[in-house]
Order: sequence, then C-alpha cells, then structure tokens
Amino acid sequence: MFYREIGYLKDKFRIIALDSRGHGKSDRPDEFTMDDHVADAIALLDHLGLNSVNILGVSMGSYIAQGIAIKQPQRVEKLILAATKSCGEKSSMAEMFDRYKDELEGMSIAEKLAMSSELIFHNQEAVNVWQKTIAKNSRMLNGDEQSAASAALRDFDFRDELKKITAETLVISGKHDGLNPPEKGRETAVGIPNADYMEFQDSGHAPNVEQDRLFLGVVEKFLG
Repeated sequence: MFYREIGYLKDKFRIIALDSRGHGKSDRPDEFTMDDHVADAIALLDHLGLNSVNILGVSMGSYIAQGIAIKQPQRVEKLILAATKSCGEKSSMAEMFDRYKDELEGMSIAEKLAMSSELIFHNQEAVNVWQKTIAKNSRMLNGDEQSAASAALRDFDFRDELKKITAETLVISGKHDGLNPPEKGRETAVGIPNADYMEFQDSGHAPNVEQDRLFLGVVEKFLG
C-alpha cells in the first residue's frame, strides 16, 4: 500500500498502482506464481499501451519489478527496488525464522509471529499507524489466501538474469530489516549493471514508511 507515496507523487508523475494477483481488490486464486505476477504486470502495460515506464517496487513489488525489467528491459527507463532481494528458495518470513532460529527456539507459530514485527521493522510507531491504515482501507488476506501469496514468492532466482536489466536503478534497503537484510539488497544492486545502492539507517523492511520523508525525497530526485 502506497497511499502517501501516491498522494505525494501524483501531481508530478502519472501514477499507476497495481493490486497484484492474490492481493487487494484483485482475484485471490488458490495457486499462483512469481511468473504470474510478472505476466500480470506486463499485461497491464500492454493493455494501457505503455512502452516506456519507471517502476517502483517495495518488497514483493520489487521482485515483480525485477522480473519486468529482465523480460522487457527496453520498456523500463528507471527502476527503484526497496526492501528487496533477487532470489528466494523460501518465503522471506520462512527465511527469517531460520535466520533467527536460536532466538525463536521453543516458540509457537503465534509467538513467532508476535515477535516478528520487532525483527522486521525499526520504527514501530510509524509502522503501527501504517498497518492500521491498511486494515481500514483493505480486505486483509485470510489464512489460506496468505499461504497462497507466500507460496508464490518461493523458488524464484533472478541473480543470473540481473545483467539483462538496462534501466537506471536505485536499490534501497533498511539497515534493520530482518526480513530482507541489507546484504540481500547489496547483492541485487551488484548484479544490475547500472545500479546504485542506498541504505536507510533508521529503517527496517518499510523504508517508505519508517523514513517516509527521506524516501519520498530520494524517489522524487531519482525520477526527476
């Protein structure tokens, strides 16, 4: 959800926000894949007749953005990837539970999920406000829908194909991101020929929320 970003940028750029398959107001099928996500986004660009775009993706959106820029590099002028990674054998949450297995040992799934926000985010106050806004304005995923959405993020690997991206690229990570740690963002930036890397020092997995003014300023300057 990018309500603040859309509100800030809409007077400067034409903004198109996609509810990805399995999320928001889009259909929520029982099974889908990363390839489906990428194909859906490309189909939208085709439908709208857009031959040249800038793409901003955060977390899952950044994986989809990579897929678009790899499959149709000539179409993407500028690319912003926030809280990103370029491969995932498991969902980021499952990877995080493995990464912090010592700290989480003996906890139930419910207890792990309760603690996960502290591992994922740094500015809890800002994230709490953001999450309440999402809950108020969206139909949240139920358990089965969340499982399908998480399954779609498994077993993707763009690392060998990042060199195909021709877009001028900015990769943004949060220093305290326990879900997609900064080293994942740096790895992605290194693999893209024309990429810069920036690490927000007071952010976790939501730099667009936790340091929103900095994020908006950086995005506007990069796109401008």
